[in-house]
Amino acid sequence: MKVVDLFCGCGGLSLGFQKAGFNIVGAFDNWDKAISVYNENFSHKAQNVDLNNMKPETLQKLSPDIIIGGPPCQDYSAAGAHDETRGRANLTLRFAELVCSIKPKYFVMENVDRILKSNTLPKAIAKFKNAGYGLTQIVLDASRCGVPQIRKRFFLIGALGESTDFLLFDLTRKISTKQMSIKDYLGDEFGIGFYYRHPRSYARRGVFSIYEPSPTIRGVNRPIPKGYKTHKGDATTDLSKIRALTTMERARVQTFPKDFKFSGSKTDVEQMIGNAVPVELAHFVGDSLFEYIKKKSDDN
Repeated sequence: MKVVDLFCGCGGLSLGFQKAGFNIVGAFDNWDKAISVYNENFSHKAQNVDLNNMKPETLQKLSPDIIIGGPPCQDYSAAGAHDETRGRANLTLRFAELVCSIKPKYFVMENVDRILKSNTLPKAIAKFKNAGYGLTQIVLDASRCGVPQIRKRFFLIGALGESTDFLLFDLTRKISTKQMSIKDYLGDEFGIGFYYRHPRSYARRGVFSIYEPSPTIRGVNRPIPKGYKTHKGDATTDLSKIRALTTMERARVQTFPKDFKFSGSKTDVEQMIGNAVPVELAHFVGDSLFEYIKKKSDDN
């Protein structure tokens, strides 16, 4: 089935769905740095387009069976401004408008879990329902879906003419009861047992072990500060060999493969990695949808 990725970023969602067996035929974003990275890693090309100004005909030419995408989440996220009037929340509604104009058989929309507290999500859901989509809503913890990272993400999956929660069983039956650690996923690839991840405030821990899932990979990455005072929750009090993860190590925790090519300034690449959907989380969702579609086809 042909898939188009809106708000593709550097390609985490696309790569996960590609791994699940889907054919990605097009992608769009409005950040040239991320588009350059995307185009280094995929045979099809992402286009630089402001989705607010995209005409539905541009999408229609690609004849997508599925539209996927993660509209910008900064207006909802814990790291953002919590202000839906800043304009990016409107892109969630724009995603809904484009989907409802094209009416692919399926769509997948991804965002931070805080979108559930927004005023925007109910408006988008109303648009999808009015267009005839049955909807499945779920918040997934990436560490229980093949990713060595605690990262909760909201997914809204739609299918034309289907019932509410049509995909819920296929998604929930594969959720692991055990959280995945960095050690589980990467073994000793990093050559360290502990590492520093800069906390949002020093009231929180900053030192973690590879024998636990990573905290959420964010768009900033700072070294351990001189004079860092250990927190009671730190995984070790011996700071002699503690360092922050490198940019590429952070990409690996986001489950990008080793051969995925990143380019651009360190700041831009860190932001791309922090913004990305973990590849294996996208694979988890894509695989569930792929199996559902195949089963439905076999039954017919």
